[in-house]
Amino acid sequence: MTTLERRRHPSREHRFVAGDGAALHVESQGPADAPVTLVLVHGWTQDHRTWDGVLEHLGPGPRVVRYDLRGHGGSSPARRGTATIPRLADDLAELIADRVPTGPVVLAGHSMGGMTIMALAERHPRLVEERVRGVAFVATSSGRMDRITLGLPGLAGSMCARFERKLAKALAHRGGERLPLNPAMVRCGARFLVFGDKPRRADVRSVADQLLCAHPASVGEFQDAISVHDCRLALRALRTVPGVVLVGEKDRLCPLPHAKVIAEELPDAEFVRYPGAGHMLPQERAGEVAARIGALLRVAVR
Repeated sequence: MTTLERRRHPSREHRFVAGDGAALHVESQGPADAPVTLVLVHGWTQDHRTWDGVLEHLGPGPRVVRYDLRGHGGSSPARRGTATIPRLADDLAELIADRVPTGPVVLAGHSMGGMTIMALAERHPRLVEERVRGVAFVATSSGRMDRITLGLPGLAGSMCARFERKLAKALAHRGGERLPLNPAMVRCGARFLVFGDKPRRADVRSVADQLLCAHPASVGEFQDAISVHDCRLALRALRTVPGVVLVGEKDRLCPLPHAKVIAEELPDAEFVRYPGAGHMLPQERAGEVAARIGALLRVAVR
């Protein structure tokens, strides 16, 4: 079954309905009685497949829950006004209550997924205090995303930022189920924008395919949501939670200074920089991301 077919005809096992009626596609694996559950949250324009390589390196032991954010992958489109990061945080809280009602939880978020976890700490502090035993922020940001220049200097960077905002507004008002983009052009753009040195062709293809499965209007609205995201103060609720902050030194979307801000607010978290890597650390450094998450899982059950 294709991703769009899963969106139209979700099975009961893989379907979770949020409080406002949005249907989310969910994938679970591992023993139901595992001592800790890992919940994986993907980023903007991607879906649960972001974590495929990481899970291969983690192995079959832990229980893992991953899902498609509203407007992405096999989940239903975000209705107008619901494509916001606070709403994503509420979705995550509701999903945990339904699929992981008891026991410790480790959260890992890539890009907008990391922002979702920050908003969760702000909106659902009791859940974080009582249940969350580890957190991994992977290539993400706590704010000031409206100033991103895609690594380009001066006027070129400013023009790219303005073009990105205009594109987001156009997409937010577009109908249809798929982005009207040529797959070859998407792969070329992904190669430049979100990867570092020498990405694997299969990884570029996967990232492009996930983007093409995202709902156009939802993608546009979420881009606006990312531009106003501001959760630096919310990170303080996670200071006592074992954590790790991972960043690629060639990340154009959530660059190194943004990761440093997160690390400053979480002084006890491990801060890891990956030379030559870009934004897609779950693909570019799958084994190393898995090793850091695995360490959090081991700490969570001590």
